[in-house]
Amino acid sequence: MNNSLLKNIKTPADIKNLSFEQLDTLSEEIRETLISTVAHNGGHLASNLGVVELTVAMHRCFNSPEDKFVFDVGHQVYTHKLLTGRYDRFSTIRTENGLSGFPRPKESEHDPFCSGHSSTSISSAYGISVSELIKGTDNFAVAVIGDGAFTGGLAYEAINNAGRNKEAKLIIILNDNEMSISKNVGSVSKYLTNIRTTKGYFRLKAGVERALNKIPFIGPTLSTKFYRLKTKLKDTFYNSNMFEDLGFRYMGPVDGHNIRKLCEVMEECKHIGSPVLLHVHTKKGKGYELAEKNPSIFHGISQFDADTGETVSKGANFSDEFGKYLCELAGRDERICAITAAMSLGTGLNEFCNSYSDRFFDVGIAEEHAVVFASGLAKGEMVPFFVVYSTFLQRCYDQLIHDAALQKRKMIIAVDRAGFVGEDGETHQGIFDVAFMNTISNFTIYSPSTYEEMRHAMYHAVYKDSNVVAIRYPRGAECELPADFKPTYDVFDIYGDENADVTIVTYGRIFGNACKARNELKSWGKNVRVVKLNRIKPLDASIVEILKNDKHIFFFEEGIQNGGVGEKLALRLLEAGYKGEYKLTAVDYCFVEHGSVEATIKNNHLDTQSMVDIVGGAFGG
Repeated sequence: MNNSLLKNIKTPADIKNLSFEQLDTLSEEIRETLISTVAHNGGHLASNLGVVELTVAMHRCFNSPEDKFVFDVGHQVYTHKLLTGRYDRFSTIRTENGLSGFPRPKESEHDPFCSGHSSTSISSAYGISVSELIKGTDNFAVAVIGDGAFTGGLAYEAINNAGRNKEAKLIIILNDNEMSISKNVGSVSKYLTNIRTTKGYFRLKAGVERALNKIPFIGPTLSTKFYRLKTKLKDTFYNSNMFEDLGFRYMGPVDGHNIRKLCEVMEECKHIGSPVLLHVHTKKGKGYELAEKNPSIFHGISQFDADTGETVSKGANFSDEFGKYLCELAGRDERICAITAAMSLGTGLNEFCNSYSDRFFDVGIAEEHAVVFASGLAKGEMVPFFVVYSTFLQRCYDQLIHDAALQKRKMIIAVDRAGFVGEDGETHQGIFDVAFMNTISNFTIYSPSTYEEMRHAMYHAVYKDSNVVAIRYPRGAECELPADFKPTYDVFDIYGDENADVTIVTYGRIFGNACKARNELKSWGKNVRVVKLNRIKPLDASIVEILKNDKHIFFFEEGIQNGGVGEKLALRLLEAGYKGEYKLTAVDYCFVEHGSVEATIKNNHLDTQSMVDIVGGAFGG
């Protein structure tokens, strides 16, 4: 791969004098780089392939970093990184100490925000545009948001607010590819489809406005009067455009893979003088046939063969096993429903969707709504499972309190990707859910280490527990446990000599590491036991009775220290008069950066060797 053009792009200014033919060649080189790099490192491929020409056109027409680009979610910034001086380091993307797979201000002045969650771009960009207005600059703020992210309510809050400000240099680029991660659903998707099918009207409108703007001196005034007249006529004879009703000048739809057309329309947008929504139509996975045919699979993908698209099989995982058992439960109990926020594939719900479509609900990227919707289902005597990544559950704190726990609803939150997730980094680490759920009354939390424990927790949540139950499980496979460990599937288990006065306490995935550490210490003649918490909220009172006379207690937690289970247990022991040593190892007041899960566990001293070193200190070793 020669990359004769791409390797010479050191700043966005380097593309401004390239011909459109050269820009097309540059786009081909970018696609080749994206495919080969993601095939080696894993990452977000289909979404990045879909915005190559769009990103090239943006950098051709605007002046970053003076003009600020805010990419919604941020998983589609790979081309942006290649055009902003990061080509030489692009091979390190999503690796430890390498480039992030998301926008990151400390990486580049061209990344104004660190982002990773959906529907925030318009609010951020509007804030930037207002700040530029106050400072008196001519700089633009450009928000790039997908049609999937438009299903999030925050986007509409922002549009409603921003449309009132007729002076802000705000341009929203709606990247319409008919996908989020799973295929888009709901009224917004249908609305955008309708706009695409009536594009002749909007092309005519844009053409007239373009012609008027070219008239010397009086052109802009005539264009404004035409816009007002057109709006009145449209309201009378034509269905209204939602975006214009909210105060935006609507442009499009435009072919998002035609750089020349994109540049023409973007230049028009810059001269309108008020907030603009530019609607572009792209194809997710563009230029790589395998990704075009299966954009959901290639949305976020691990290492794969670029020629065949085949990934290395990693066997069973918690998400898939959860989905299988949920189908078993649903087959026996017609009350059971499943809810996802545009993540049916990632959360293992495809089989449920196909088998029980009348009880499967994809609400779009709207996690807050999902919780309240589940509460309504529960009020109607259904048993809803809301299946969501830990990092996205953060958005639902108020709803979990007000609309779930306070109402004493019988509902289950399946918290996928709990703990470290690896290469997606700071915005996606599932390390906060325990701490914020710990604060909520009428709330039970299970944290299984194995698939069988997860099945028991799911069954218990449906048929034994009342109120809100969370079942949290990590990304990937179950942990490896010693052959002599005999689970009870009770609220806690003990592995080792119950009379040992040195105890490791933990839960979830890293219980496997604790068992290995205990056995290594045992081989040195050290007597250690491991207390495994299966239910981490509420803590069973008998745990304090078991531990309160121990000389040394070491708690290891794959989550933040502040508000976690380790702190909660320390308080209970202190109240019981505990006099021994208590050491808590957890994530301490920081955001965890990207890297492999294994490396992240080790860096946070939760691997087997770290446990041996820390606990060994109790024996002077």
